[in-house]
Amino acid sequence: MHENREISSTPWCDNQGRPAKAINHNADAHVLEKSDFAVVPVNQPNKEAEASAEAGEGRAEPKENTDQSHMPLTQSGTRMSQRLDGVRKAAKERRQERFTSLLHHLSVDLLRDSFYALKRKASPGVDGVTWQEYEIGLEDRIIELHSRVHRGAYRAQPSRRVYIPKLDGRQRPIGIAAVEDKVLQQAVVTILNQIYEVDFMGFSYGFRPGRSPHQALDALTVGIQRKKVNWILDADVLGFFDNLSHEWALKFIAHRVADRRILRLLQKWLKAGVSEDGQWSESNKGTPQGSVASPLIANVYMHYLFDLWADVWRRKVAKDDVIIVRYADDLVMGFQHRADAERFLREFKERLAKEIPAGTESSWHTAGFRRI
Repeated sequence: MHENREISSTPWCDNQGRPAKAINHNADAHVLEKSDFAVVPVNQPNKEAEASAEAGEGRAEPKENTDQSHMPLTQSGTRMSQRLDGVRKAAKERRQERFTSLLHHLSVDLLRDSFYALKRKASPGVDGVTWQEYEIGLEDRIIELHSRVHRGAYRAQPSRRVYIPKLDGRQRPIGIAAVEDKVLQQAVVTILNQIYEVDFMGFSYGFRPGRSPHQALDALTVGIQRKKVNWILDADVLGFFDNLSHEWALKFIAHRVADRRILRLLQKWLKAGVSEDGQWSESNKGTPQGSVASPLIANVYMHYLFDLWADVWRRKVAKDDVIIVRYADDLVMGFQHRADAERFLREFKERLAKEIPAGTESSWHTAGFRRI
């Protein structure tokens, strides 16, 4: 299980607290970056089980996917929720809509709620300010931040680079943002979630409100049991967060977000760079693991790069049953026939070779088939 220690809970949404990459209950078995593809046969499931493909993958009804049970019971919180509900409604009714005006939803109330949604014991960023220290004089800080953002004077600070050990002996780089940047990122993510929680596929589980690694595992179990699955494709992206293309991330987001002020904020966070041992280095690619905005950016990236294409492929190309479960850059697919599994793997690799921007091809690696 790959832990992201800096991600906060989403205001007004049920969040799982510890977003992580996981594809089975024996999490320790997957601490290695699998970065490979393997197709293995599994026992024949119960052929009499009847369920739709979406049910097998745990596609949530809108009510389940948009849980806002943690919404503050304050008048300002209620008003803000109603305004954001309007964004969600428009996103659902007009699937091709590009939202040109979103920043006005970023209010003082939302920034305040976003601050209290952050983890209070998280490590400080480059400025050394802790959550508790930022809370002193919070109202003035929030009002001043709100003013800087809306007049275009906000500047993102670099992430503080730290490393946490992995069970295989390697080190995982984590980027710790300053509290102020986390507050603003949380607020923007809350707004954008109203759009993308409508768009994202049901088989996408990573870093989403109301979804957890265990739900992904349950969906995979149900899919294998209820569909005619005989072969499993297990795939992982090598260094996904470190190699993600800034250019393509912003292009993908722009399919739905046309508010240039929101896009500039996202670009500032991507380009802020990292500070390690007091030395600043530029960020030309990737998004920091630990950033509040990174999970959403990564999900949008994978949505356009993989999810939409894979869903069309299984409906129009596959001969028989195919199930999909994705958690961040981990994905597991089940196929009724080995021929479908092999064809999908081949065409997916071809797609990556064509569409991954130059210079980032090394972030994808395949190791062929394994059989048990």
